[in-house]
This record gives sequence, structure tokens and C-alpha cells, in this order.
Amino acid sequence: MALRKTAIALPAELLTAVDRAARERHESRNRFVTRVLRSAVGARRDAEITRRLNDLFSDPQIDADQRRGASELDGAGTDWSDERW
Repeated sequence: MALRKTAIALPAELLTAVDRAARERHESRNRFVTRVLRSAVGARRDAEITRRLNDLFSDPQIDADQRRGASELDGAGTDWSDERW
């Protein structure tokens, strides 16, 4: 993956905390910041997916359809209650 450089300005205490955290994890500052930014971007994406799913399943008809489908799948499953370990 090609890397591109950028310059950002951070408060001194934040940069000190970043350097300390990177050192504790035996990472370079660059690797640490990249990992944290990837995580933040992923969390934002995941939050958006969750929001969309919540919107979707707040529809009473879709909720009822999903519950009915799940119940049918439960009924079609294998009864494992008599299995012995």
C-alpha cells in the first residue's frame, strides 16, 4: 500500500500521550496513529450500519417478518437435547 505524508498540528500534551502509547505498544508513532485512525474510521462505518439496521428493524412489519422467519428456522433445527458429552 502506498503511503502519503501529511502534516498535522497537535497540542503538545496530546503528542506526548501518543508517543507514550506507541512506545508502550512497541510501535512507531506512524504505525500507532495509522492504527488508531483506521479504528476510528471503522467505528464510524459500523455505527452507520447499526443506525441503518435500527431504522430498518423499527418498522413493525419488517420486525414481525424477521421474528416469524427466525421462529420457522428454530422449528426446523435439530433437537440436541439428548446429546451426551
